[in-house]
Amino acid sequence: MKARKRVQLAAALAVVAVAGAYSWRVWGRGSGFTVVRTADRNVVLVTIDTLRADALSAYGGPAQTPNLDRLAQHGARFTFAHAHTVVTLPSHTTILSGLLPPEHGVRDNGGFRVKAGTPTLATRLKAAGFSTGAFVGGFPLTKRFGLTPGFDVYDDQMPEMRGAVDTSMSERPASQVVSRATDWIGRQRTKFFAWVHVYDPHSPYLPPQPYATQYAQQPYFGEVAYVDHELGALFDLLATLPRDTLVIVTADHGESLGEHGELTHGMFAYEGTLHVPLILADIEAAGASATPGTKGLVIGSPVRHVDLAPTVLDAVGMAADAALPGRSLLSVVNDGDRADRPTYFEAVSYNLVRGWAPLRGVLLGAEKFIDLPLPELYDLSADQREANNLVTSRRDRVGVLGNLLRTYDVSPPIRRGQESADTAATLRSLGYVSGSTPAKAVYTEADDPKRLAALDNDLHTATALTEQGRPDEAMAMLRSVIDRRPDTSDAYLALAYAYWRGGEPGPAIDVLEKGLAAGAPDRDIRIRLGLYLAESHVDTRRAIALLQGMSSEDVEALNGLGVAYGDAGRTDAAIRTFQRVLTLDPTNGLAYQNLGALALQQALAAKNPAERSTRLADAERYANAAIEADPALPDAYTTLGVIQSTTGRKANAIESWKHAVELDEEQFNALYNLWYELYAAGRRDEAIAYGRRFVSTAPPAFFGADIAKVQSTLQ
Repeated sequence: MKARKRVQLAAALAVVAVAGAYSWRVWGRGSGFTVVRTADRNVVLVTIDTLRADALSAYGGPAQTPNLDRLAQHGARFTFAHAHTVVTLPSHTTILSGLLPPEHGVRDNGGFRVKAGTPTLATRLKAAGFSTGAFVGGFPLTKRFGLTPGFDVYDDQMPEMRGAVDTSMSERPASQVVSRATDWIGRQRTKFFAWVHVYDPHSPYLPPQPYATQYAQQPYFGEVAYVDHELGALFDLLATLPRDTLVIVTADHGESLGEHGELTHGMFAYEGTLHVPLILADIEAAGASATPGTKGLVIGSPVRHVDLAPTVLDAVGMAADAALPGRSLLSVVNDGDRADRPTYFEAVSYNLVRGWAPLRGVLLGAEKFIDLPLPELYDLSADQREANNLVTSRRDRVGVLGNLLRTYDVSPPIRRGQESADTAATLRSLGYVSGSTPAKAVYTEADDPKRLAALDNDLHTATALTEQGRPDEAMAMLRSVIDRRPDTSDAYLALAYAYWRGGEPGPAIDVLEKGLAAGAPDRDIRIRLGLYLAESHVDTRRAIALLQGMSSEDVEALNGLGVAYGDAGRTDAAIRTFQRVLTLDPTNGLAYQNLGALALQQALAAKNPAERSTRLADAERYANAAIEADPALPDAYTTLGVIQSTTGRKANAIESWKHAVELDEEQFNALYNLWYELYAAGRRDEAIAYGRRFVSTAPPAFFGADIAKVQSTLQ
């Protein structure tokens, strides 16, 4: 029986909480909170992902948040603050750059990267002598998306997204993010800027104990309470520092929680997702004399995310940048300026991903206008829940606000994954519709997200059914979505993955082909189809054609292209592609894993013993780098096990493969290798156990001959 040490390239696809020590104080002037302008101070920006303003107890919400409440009680709490978009990466790009989404160009989480040279708080403050550190908790803000310039440290270590395998974004808990941030802050001896991003309130809502029990009926609010508890350690530390610290706390966007038919966020821009909390405070340096009786401010004036960057620059004594659309909030806090600040907002992800009508709008005072095929107008002063659409009764205001909206850039969002003319021609020669679906000249009522919310809910239900082990029901629901709206790309992706996971690569590829033919927005479909064509060895030429020419800064597309090159035997091109990924995202575990797999393949094919030894050393170095970048990456342990087995370290190999299958029960190559090595070592009972797992779970379409081989030993 001949060993087949398997390895392959991998592709990315109410209750009171315990408070902190409360040793910190804030600056005040007289009895009211003010912010003192000084160049010698720290700045800490805390962004809490997916946090509704009305979730915090300081805003009257059900989540008990004593640490944030205390900050608000002695700082400035803004009750009418708004984001400009309702997804993570574009919103954080606005917060850090001070630019609106049409200005900085990042319009969705996937397929976009911040333009090189975009000034941000990090680049500006670094140039002014600040040490800079970022500590992020969610996948959409990892290094690959381009927010790293200006940061001395960009701490984003978390599990890699594995494309089709993952149904939710990778994240790490607030406890880990805050711990990394406080460790770094504690080592600083000069003034610093720290950005601390916690992701926990994002779905799925799985708060740790005791919050899971305390908020059993409202787990979202349990996540919020947990985050507040963890942030207490950060605020306590800031009070021990030798400099004052300006603290800004906000959210990138909120969460609908079922309002207006939206379960989470991204589709609409109602107040549940657009209205965000905003707290500004100034924690005194250790030993500073407290100002007795300092009271916080509650400010109801309209303020916006684009005002945050100018506020920080103003607070540290830097000159204002006239190119920024926002204005410093210090005039509001210190001088009582209540001038109106009109707000542009958008929700265009579903336009980019599904071809639905793009949503754009403006806020002027308490009036909110949403420009869609079925337009909406609300008076938020009397109708905070946006239940009464005033479009027909206040047509004069629709005209005024529509004209205001047109003063912003409302041109169609730049499509993702645009390819070169040569690549487009190649795709056409292969029978593919090239490029993403062009923006329609006119979107009709049938394209309005309000008319399509039921489809979105069905997609969420299909995901839940899959997670519950009910794939047939999930697939039926996905087919229903496609029948009703043939350009819904994520329905094709989910249905194709269901076939692929079930060991049916042919139907999976057919589904993706139909998605392209139906005109569904094609960036994600192209990546997935390219991977499936390569990994199933159906047509690597077509796989490469699909993936070549996509954005040279799209890490997912590049990882897929590298896999296709590797499958086609174009090893040098594959290596260059994975190295390009690491240039964009130096902690991309998948790229390291894939480089390790390629080096291992070269080693096993080498005739010269010296070359074989060198290649094996390279492979082990890359595998270990992958594990260091992402300790939860199972493919890296599978690769490492093959290297160890090949170099005579059988016991180590067995442990690496065991760890791989602990991380991912579908590591079929690791299961096969465990069966083989344990059987060869005379550990028959263990071998049979792993062999049975392999036989019962490995797809016959990919592993038919090997299943038969293993079965022969299980009789």
